[in-house]
Amino acid sequence: MPVGEDVLVEEHLRLLASRLHGPRRLRADLLTEARHGLLDAVEAYRDGGLPADAASRQAVADFGTPEQLAPAYQAELAVAALRRLALWIVAFAGVAAVAGDLTWQGSSWSAGPPPPAGYLLLSRSVEVIWAAAFLFGVAGLVLAAMTARSSWPGFTTAAHAVGTLLTGTAVLGALAGLALFGWSIVLWDAALTWPPMIVGMLVAGAGHLWLGRAAHTWLLAARRLATG
Repeated sequence: MPVGEDVLVEEHLRLLASRLHGPRRLRADLLTEARHGLLDAVEAYRDGGLPADAASRQAVADFGTPEQLAPAYQAELAVAALRRLALWIVAFAGVAAVAGDLTWQGSSWSAGPPPPAGYLLLSRSVEVIWAAAFLFGVAGLVLAAMTARSSWPGFTTAAHAVGTLLTGTAVLGALAGLALFGWSIVLWDAALTWPPMIVGMLVAGAGHLWLGRAAHTWLLAARRLATG
């Protein structure tokens, strides 16, 4: 049987893959790297005179069990998931800060009477939420870099806390933004036909969708890391 078709190696990798959660591309890269290493070891043992089955068993035994290997792989996946979530938060918060006011500039209602105090408070709250999210995102990027370079448990604990804050802030920001858009439409019927408003809703919706996916990936990766 050709080394590239080694059944024992593939089964070993399948068991390892079943224990891992995180960004799909990195997960696939890690498993591909592991496959290459195992197949190289199998080939080396076969070149040394071992039969094919014995070479596969020895390579797999040297490699380690999925239970032994999964924590290190999962730690790397969790860091990558946090880094991606933090990047999306920073990007979204930055765009929201720059483009938020542009949604209203030049609108037919901008020169009219001011909106209710509650509306102004909600609008300010959205700004504060995403400003905090931006800072949490920067902290997440720093902690992701530090965790990748050091095995000190304190970094891992802090990274988990920041990831939780990022997820919670993203959910809170999405709910507050949705409430603000809805209230805007109630106050000004023309908002439904105002192009910047429509573009803003579409962009915000797409951004929140990507944030949700990134947060979900991080939650799964962090949970798997915590449970082993």
